[in-house]
Order: sequence, then structure tokens, then C-alpha cells
Amino acid sequence: MLTENEIVQFIQEDTSSDKKRFARVGQKYYEGEHDIRNYRLYYYNADGQLVEDKSRSNIKISHPFFTELVDQEVQYMLSGKDGFVKSDIPELQNELDEYFNENEDFTSELYEVLTGAITKGFEYMYAYKTVEDKIGFQCADSLGVVEVRAKDTQDGCDYVIYWYVDRIAKENKKIKRIQVWDKSQTYFYVQEEDGKLEKDESVEINPRPHTIYSKGDGALYYENFGFIPFFRLDNCRKQFSGLKSVKELIDDYDLMSCGLSNNLQDANEYLVVVSGFQGDNLEELIQNTKTKKHIGVDTGGDVDFKTVDVPYEARKTKLELDEKNIYRFGMGFNSAQMGDGNITNIVIKSRYALLDLKCNKLEIRLRQFMRKILKIVLKEINDNNGTDYQQKDVYFNFEREVMTNASDNAIIEKTDAETEQVKINTLLNLASTLDQETIVQNICDVLDIDYEEIKDRLPEDDVNLIDAQSEIDNVVVDEPEVMVDE
Repeated sequence: MLTENEIVQFIQEDTSSDKKRFARVGQKYYEGEHDIRNYRLYYYNADGQLVEDKSRSNIKISHPFFTELVDQEVQYMLSGKDGFVKSDIPELQNELDEYFNENEDFTSELYEVLTGAITKGFEYMYAYKTVEDKIGFQCADSLGVVEVRAKDTQDGCDYVIYWYVDRIAKENKKIKRIQVWDKSQTYFYVQEEDGKLEKDESVEINPRPHTIYSKGDGALYYENFGFIPFFRLDNCRKQFSGLKSVKELIDDYDLMSCGLSNNLQDANEYLVVVSGFQGDNLEELIQNTKTKKHIGVDTGGDVDFKTVDVPYEARKTKLELDEKNIYRFGMGFNSAQMGDGNITNIVIKSRYALLDLKCNKLEIRLRQFMRKILKIVLKEINDNNGTDYQQKDVYFNFEREVMTNASDNAIIEKTDAETEQVKINTLLNLASTLDQETIVQNICDVLDIDYEEIKDRLPEDDVNLIDAQSEIDNVVVDEPEVMVDE
């Protein structure tokens, strides 16, 4: 077991690591706290010293492109309506729906895990037993998770330290709750700021097994998972945040946009050209110009006020270029992108191409992540029902929904209906050549009807297929209503 000093040391080393430092930057940008907020203006005074200029306008506006890119990717990944954990075994599918597809708690936690993985580069989910004696899952903030491995090994981990700020006490002191997980039990500690680590007295059984339950006889029973129930989802192999590829572009956009705002704010400012200045103190001249609006000059002296044109077009062009590159290299869908008015389904899909590529890469890691979770879920299902379901009985189907043009959809439906009618007419024209069973089977294939289900309900007497064809010829196929998106 880790000592208290070792726990504190591991937390401190992890907090100061480059990986967690980059993760915190991603979290800040997702929350709209950009580097522009620390931007300051300086100038050299009369003594040649660099001092902060607090008189000029210094607007600081964050443009949360990264927030949009992250939410786009998460929503697009989970946009399927029928769930994504599938099985061809009906009984198993019903069980899986209770754990995943129809479980709103799991969907909510998976949403948080995906958001955290893209934002910070990696995120965790841990398993626990619910009051219904079923496995549940909850997201764990990766900034507060520390993996402790034995020396010279990268396979698995011996301990997981999970800490979080529970509350803010007097004098703004943070009270941290710290949990140390191993393969059989969990140790609970509490710490005030960076003070001494103490055992958490609010937890009755400390350390405690992973699961504690009662069968109604008053006695407590204990179980453990046999492994540390923390699962990590990585955004990429190096655990980089999705911010890495677009941070400089977003910073440049913030700078250009705020610079333009500052130019407009300071448009009433001007340069003062003084000739024949009465005095020898440049600071006095500057102060008089800003406050008293008065300047003393010698006989024959003059004062000229020069205004500076705002570089509007140059900044506007740079902003448009930055925005285009943010969505290009961030591999997102730019909803503000203007088209030529001919927005067909092909055009819409092409605009989703980069987002599809990014989600395809994430889907590979998400499948691996879900397989680890599915392993313990299948074990519980098999233990409860006496079954022997395997991983191969389950597959994942991440259907991603793309907006479409209603007009295109109506035309496609009309074309499909006309094609079906032509095929049926052709089959009926062969009534004198082919037997009735063959024709009916082919008609069922065209109409997507299971022939085996209806063959027993077909009349035993031969059906006059020529009369049937005349009936079909007299049927008027309603054309789908065409709706055009404006």
C-alpha cells in the first residue's frame, strides 16, 4: 500500500507534468478562457523604460471556436437514434439496452467522457455497483486521476489515485477528497490545501472493498472487481488535446479581432505634432495632451493633430482566413460557410468530409474503450442469467446523422417508387413464361417482403397475373411532396 507521503508526492508530480499542463490549457479553451485575457499593452516612456499602457483601449474577447469543434465532434459521434451497442441475439439485446442504449445515465456519462477526451486529450470512466445491484458507470475528471505503475512497466497500473475538490472552506482553503484504488479495495483521505494527508473519518469503512451490500439479514457482504475499475479513453496515441492543431490560429483570430475593436475604440484618438514646444519635459507634454487638452508653445510654434486610418480591410481579410483555417485544420463543419444556393446532398456531405475523417479516427479508440466496459457487463449478465454470451456476440454501430436536402430526398423517393413499378411490370409481363411462385418471389424481393412469411397465406388457385398487371397499370403513383429548404 502507498504511504501518505508517497500519495502526496505522486499527486504533486502529476499536477506539474507536461501532460496535465497541456490538458488544463485545453480545458480552459473549452470554457472560453483564452490567452487573449492576459494580453497587455506596453510603451517606452521618456526615460526609455518599458511600462504598461493603461490609457489605451485593450479589449479582451475570447472567440470559443474550440468549444464548437469539440461539441460538434461529440454530438456527431452520438447522433444515432437507435443506440450503438448491438447484438443479433434478441435476449442479449434487451439486456444491453438496459445498460447502454436505453440508459440515459450511461449516455450522459459517455458524453462527458468524449468531451473530456477531446478537450484534454484523455478522460476516464469508472465502474461501480448501483443500489439495484447492477454495474453503473461515471465519468472521472482526468485532471484528478493519477495512474501509479510499478517501475519499468507500462502494462496496467498498480494503483489509481483519484482526487477532487470537495468544497471551499474559510479563507478560500480548498478541501480535497482523495481516493486510492487498488484491485481489491479503496482508501479514503482528506486534505486541506497542501497540508497533511489525513484519513477521511466521514467514511465508516476505510479502507473498503469495491462493493458493499446487505441481503436483509443485517450482515454486510463484500465484493471486489478483481481489477482497478478505471477505464481511459484517449483522443490520440500521444494523448494530445484537439486544441493542439488550432490553438495558434484561434489566438491569432482573437488578436486580430480584438485589435480591430481597439482600433475602432481609439478612432477618436490622434497623433499630436508639436513644433516650438515651451518646456523640456516630455512627460508633461503627454499628460497635458491627455488630461488638460492644452499644450504650451513658443512664438511661432504650432500644433498639428494627425489621425490614423483604421486597417479595417486588412484585418477583415485576416479574420476570414483564420476562420477558414480553424475549421479546416480543426476538421470541423463550418455552419457559416456560404454556398452558391445549390445545396444538394452531395454538397452537404462534402462539407462533413473533414468531420467524418476526425470521427472515424476517434471511433477506433471508442470501440476499444467500449470493449473494455462490455467485458465486465457481459460477465454480470452471464452470472445473473446463467448464460455464456461472448464479446463476439456484440458489435458496435455508430451511425452518424447528417442533415439532408428535403428536395433531394423527395426526388430520390419518387425515382425509387418509379423503379419499383417498372420492375413489377416487367415481372408481370413474364407471367406467361414463368411460373407463379417464381414471379411472386421476385415481386416480394422488389417490395422487400419476406416470401416465407406470406406463402402460406397465398390462394391455392392460380392468380391471373395478367389481370393483376392491369390493376397495377391503373394505379396512380402519388408523387412525393417536394419541399425545398430555404
